[in-house]
Amino acid sequence: MAELSLRRRLGLVQVVLYGLGVTIGAGIYALVGSTIALAGVYAPLAFVLAALVMVFPAACFAELTGRYPFAAAEARFVREGFGSRTLFVLVGLGVTMIGIVSAAAIAHGAVSYLSRVIDLTPAVLLALIICGCAIVASQGIQSSVGIAGALTVVEIGGLLLIIGGGFWAERDILAQAAEAIPATLSVPVWAGVMAASMLAFFAFIGFEDIDSIAEETKNPQKTLARAIFLTLLIATLLYLGVVLTVLATNDLTEITSHPSPLTLTFVRNTGLSEILLIAIASVATLNGVIVQILMAGRVVYGMARDGELPGGLARLSARTATPVRATMVCAAVTLALALVFPIIRLAELTSAITLAVFALVCLSLARIRARGTPAPEGTFLVYRWVPITGALACLGLLVAGFLSEL
Repeated sequence: MAELSLRRRLGLVQVVLYGLGVTIGAGIYALVGSTIALAGVYAPLAFVLAALVMVFPAACFAELTGRYPFAAAEARFVREGFGSRTLFVLVGLGVTMIGIVSAAAIAHGAVSYLSRVIDLTPAVLLALIICGCAIVASQGIQSSVGIAGALTVVEIGGLLLIIGGGFWAERDILAQAAEAIPATLSVPVWAGVMAASMLAFFAFIGFEDIDSIAEETKNPQKTLARAIFLTLLIATLLYLGVVLTVLATNDLTEITSHPSPLTLTFVRNTGLSEILLIAIASVATLNGVIVQILMAGRVVYGMARDGELPGGLARLSARTATPVRATMVCAAVTLALALVFPIIRLAELTSAITLAVFALVCLSLARIRARGTPAPEGTFLVYRWVPITGALACLGLLVAGFLSEL
C-alpha cells in the first residue's frame, strides 16, 4: 500500500479565507471590549501598533514559507536557521500551544454569545463547542477549509454590517479616528495603549497559521506569501473600522460594562434584532476554534513525522488523509485549558508565546540569509534588515506588555 501523504489542493482564495477565518474569529469578536477597556478612545492606536509589529514577522514568514513549505513550519524555520534540534522541539511545542491556548480563548468567546440563546452551563457549552469543532477539523482538508471558508464569509459580513451600520446612523467615525492619537506623553495613558496593543496582537494572530497548510497548497512559493499579506491587510482594515464604529456609537462605560459591545453597537445603529449578530458572532468564534485546532493538529503531525513526538501522532486517516489522532489530542488539551482559565489570561498567554516564537523565526531568517542559502525560484524575498527589525519589534512589544502590567 502506498504511504499516505498530504495533498496539494488549495488555491489563493481558499488560503486567504483560511487565514482570515482564524485571524478574525480569534480576535475582534471575542476581545474588542477588553481592548477598549484598557486603552479607551486610544484603542484604534493599539490595533495600529499591533499591526505594524505584525508586518515584519509577516514578511519573514512570507519568505520562509516559500523556502520551506512544510507542516510544523515555524519549528522547521528555526531548525534551518539555528541547526538546533532542541529549538526545533521547543518552537514546535510553542506553536502547538499557541493554537491550543488560542482555541481555548476563542471557545470562551463563543460561549459568551451562545449562552445568550442556549440555556446550558458554560462548562457544557465549552465541551460541546470544542468537541464539535475538533470533529470538523478532522475531516478532509477541502471539507475542513471549505467549511471554514464559508464561515469566514459570514463573519466578515457581520463586521461589514457593524461598520455599515455606523455610517447608516451617521456616526462621526473620522472624528473618532482623530481622537485615537494621544496628545500627551502621560505614562498611564501609554501604559494602557501598550497593554491594549498586547491584547490587540492576539486579534492579528492567524496569518502565520497559513504555513500549517503549506503541504496542501498549490504553488506554495507564490500563494502563501500573497495570502499572508492579504490576510494581514484585510484584517487590519476591518478591525479599525469596527473599533472606531464601536467607540463612535457608545460611551466608554457602556462598552466596558456590556457583555457584547459589538451586539450593542449593531442594534443601536441598525435597529435590527441582536439575534442576527449573535448568530454571526457565534459562527465567527466557532470558525476560529476549528482552524486553530486544525493548525495545532498539523503541527503535532509534522513533528511526529520527524520523530520528535510519538509516532502514533503521525498517522493519517485512510478515509480523510488528515491527522485525526493529533487533532483529537490537541482538542482534549484545549478543553482542559478552557475549563480552567478565563479568556483574558488565555489571550495574554497566546500573545506572549507568539511574540517569542516570532522573534526566533525572524532571527532564523537573518541567519539563513547571512549564510547565503539560496531560495527556490519564485520565493518572496525581504530586505536584509527586515528580520532583525522584526525580532526587535516582537521583543519590544513583549517587554512593553509585561511592564504595563507591573
